[in-house]
Amino acid sequence: MDPRIIKFAKILVDYSTNVKKGETVVISGEVEAKPLILELYRQVIKKGAYPRLHIGLPGTSYIYFKNASLEQLKKFPKIFDYEVKNSQVYISIISNSNTRELTNVDPKRIAIRQKVVQPIGDYIANRRDKIRRVTTLFPTKALAQEAEMSLEEYENFVYNAINIDWQKEAKKINKIKRLFKNADKIRILGKDTDITFSIKGRPAIADTDKVENMPSGEIFWAPLKKTVNGYISYTYPAIYGGREVNGIKLEFKNGKVVKATAEKNEKFLKQIIATDPGAKYLGEFGLGCNYHINKFTKEILFDEKIGGSIHLALGMAYKECNGKNKSAVHWDMIKDLKKDKGEIWVDDRLVQKNGKFIGL
Repeated sequence: MDPRIIKFAKILVDYSTNVKKGETVVISGEVEAKPLILELYRQVIKKGAYPRLHIGLPGTSYIYFKNASLEQLKKFPKIFDYEVKNSQVYISIISNSNTRELTNVDPKRIAIRQKVVQPIGDYIANRRDKIRRVTTLFPTKALAQEAEMSLEEYENFVYNAINIDWQKEAKKINKIKRLFKNADKIRILGKDTDITFSIKGRPAIADTDKVENMPSGEIFWAPLKKTVNGYISYTYPAIYGGREVNGIKLEFKNGKVVKATAEKNEKFLKQIIATDPGAKYLGEFGLGCNYHINKFTKEILFDEKIGGSIHLALGMAYKECNGKNKSAVHWDMIKDLKKDKGEIWVDDRLVQKNGKFIGL
């Protein structure tokens, strides 16, 4: 066993979820993540807890979405819902063997299914009093290919971003959080970008406080729904349901997307924005604060944490941010303020320039 995997599993079990004796722990991932799943299984057993494995096989998602009837798509998974609601920990591992498996599947079919299973996702995301969860990633050949790295390079990239001293990292991120204390108006400037919104009265959540992603390294808010005005051009492609949308530009008026264009897959972008009324509004404003992550890899779990970046997500707002926007969609889109020579202003005070925070 690679010692980096043992350390990785220990961080997930001890730091991210704090597994305790007698608890039921769901471990979900594709077969590609076998080394990490086995080590998690071992460590959970040693804790005196009860692991439940959900192992996906490559190709099953494609078969399902290509062949399922409308009745099957709309069938609520009662057994899985019961299992989740009777577990105390949920560990989800991104471990794709084919990142583009669903590229040619009708996005409407995926949207139908997302709406059906959304209550389970909402429960996992919002009922922290009942279930502690973490989402992470195991380096696979497919993910390395997307990141344009060899598997060895990608493994080094992943483990360097995860196997660090998270208590020390949390102190750095909480210093950044204090720059936004009692903030009202946020303004983001950069290449083809001038957008403003309010976060007045909304709590700032540092993901080092509630570690639900590994790697961590993000602070996020829910903007007041109808305060978003202006325009933004995103640096990197945004990926949703296996489809890549490049060159996205969005314009907002009184919170709502009034214009959406893209250089590639513009029709798909507009389809997702039309999923439901809430998909036209922002659900999240996030700051990337993990400076161990310095490369875009087409995997949002890492990309939204890129040090010196921001992300704005269309759709669902998180309840812990006191967000009110509801949607089956939550689509993060990233702007790198280092590359785009950007600025962040808080109530007419410059707090970040070219990806570097001021006054720390």
